Amino acid sequence: VVHLAVMAKQPLPGKAKTRLAPALGADGAARLAARLLDHALAQAARAAIGPVTLYLDPDAAHEPTQAAARDLGIDVQAQGGGDLGQRMERLLGAGLQRARGAVVMGTDAPGLDAALLQAAAAGLAGHDAVIVPALDGGFVLLGLTRCPPGLLQGLRWSHADVLRDTQARLSAAGLSCLELP
Repeated sequence: VVHLAVMAKQPLPGKAKTRLAPALGADGAARLAARLLDHALAQAARAAIGPVTLYLDPDAAHEPTQAAARDLGIDVQAQGGGDLGQRMERLLGAGLQRARGAVVMGTDAPGLDAALLQAAAAGLAGHDAVIVPALDGGFVLLGLTRCPPGLLQGLRWSHADVLRDTQARLSAAGLSCLELP
């Protein structure tokens, strides 16, 4: 059993996909964010690798998102404070209290389907970590069987070397890592 944490911003105009707002408008960017979130939640539920929690940013309550998640049997909680690394570590740690492995994923990668989520969970049976790279040099999924304190803190996020830097941290912590496509 692997706990799956889905991290997302609430799909509200002016809050989500703001870099796309000049091309799509604030409402269009929010609609895109909502569709990506719905897709991620559907794939997470379909993967059936263990309990799923949607962790939303705390900016505002978005009842349609929360209702859609609950309809899929997905718990909804706030991400809490801190930088991205601190929040990811906290969510991975919470997942590891509930299951033998924990996976955290975002919603910006429509290629993360149920089969890839299942492969990530299976990868944790033989590795300490599993990671799915993003085209921009980052990653879209990270799974762990243990999470050393400070593993993700202080990383330079939104940088072309995030994947490489994270892999170096995993190696330095003595964690074996499987990289999936």
